[in-house]
Amino acid sequence: MNRPDAPTIAIVGGTGAVGREALALLASRETPCRDLRLLASARSAGSKIEFRGEPLLVEELTESSFRGIDLAIFSAGGTISRRFAPLAVEAGVTVIDNSSAFRMETGVPLIVPEINGDVLTDWPGRGIIANPNCSTIIALMAVTPLHRRVGIERMVVSTYQSASGAGAAAMAELEQQAREFVEGKPFTTNIIDRPYLFNVFSHNSPVGEDGSNEEERKLVRETHKIWNDDSPRITATCVRVPVLRAHCESINLTFREKLTETEARAILAEAPGLRIVDDRANNRFPEPIHATGVDEILIGRIRADSSQPEGRGLNLFVAGDQLRKGAALNAIQIAEFIASRGLTAQPAAS
Repeated sequence: MNRPDAPTIAIVGGTGAVGREALALLASRETPCRDLRLLASARSAGSKIEFRGEPLLVEELTESSFRGIDLAIFSAGGTISRRFAPLAVEAGVTVIDNSSAFRMETGVPLIVPEINGDVLTDWPGRGIIANPNCSTIIALMAVTPLHRRVGIERMVVSTYQSASGAGAAAMAELEQQAREFVEGKPFTTNIIDRPYLFNVFSHNSPVGEDGSNEEERKLVRETHKIWNDDSPRITATCVRVPVLRAHCESINLTFREKLTETEARAILAEAPGLRIVDDRANNRFPEPIHATGVDEILIGRIRADSSQPEGRGLNLFVAGDQLRKGAALNAIQIAEFIASRGLTAQPAAS
């Protein structure tokens, strides 16, 4: 499929929403790939998916699936990652994991290439690299350039998260509920345990004793790890909204130093992976419908927070495609980074 020194890549969960997006990105970005294998459940094995004009056979994921693979992108959930990622590493495979299984483990890099890709410069080249949670990636792409310039003292995030974050089945159920509404039928609620259409509800992750849900805790913990800085105070409220595949986030920042709106705009305009959408005259700001299928994070509603002292507050509103930069694209960028530095295909330990 590509030059002989390119890695052989496997996508674990190749038939799911993130896996299919990764497949499309590998094709459109012409990511170096000597060979590609799709690994999925026994139920999906035997089906075929097109890649670069050729049909690819989906193989059943087993404990012996990783022979001959240099790099594996895991997008099949935490249970699968916990079982199979260590086996892949034992076989000499570099693993990029999209689940939360290893994100907070000591020694596992948690990477957004535009933010902390330099962490991989001294990486030994075999093991697990974790992809952060989608809401974390989208938020940090927007605020890290500001944090680097003046330091963030406190961050308050409210997320408006799409169905894609709950998987392809949740997206299909939301579409089904739209059809059922038109037809006057009761809503099907097999994936999400309540009506999703015309509804907004707290993120469907476990709620702890302190009242925060797991999605909110992920955003706090992962931000501190990616920044290698526990000092910023962070709080989040994460909810689901009836949108198919792009998340939005309202972000309020308190800086350690004064930063004007004009200065913030200039910093954000130069940051990689961002696109400013901030047309006050026509009320055009980031919207999920315009972020869908887009690589950049859209950022707008940039304005000073007059309730904060000494010009140290700022409000932002961002939108990002959860399946792209929030998951698959970030993983592909990591793969391209390490492959370009020859950090794959290391021999397994004897």
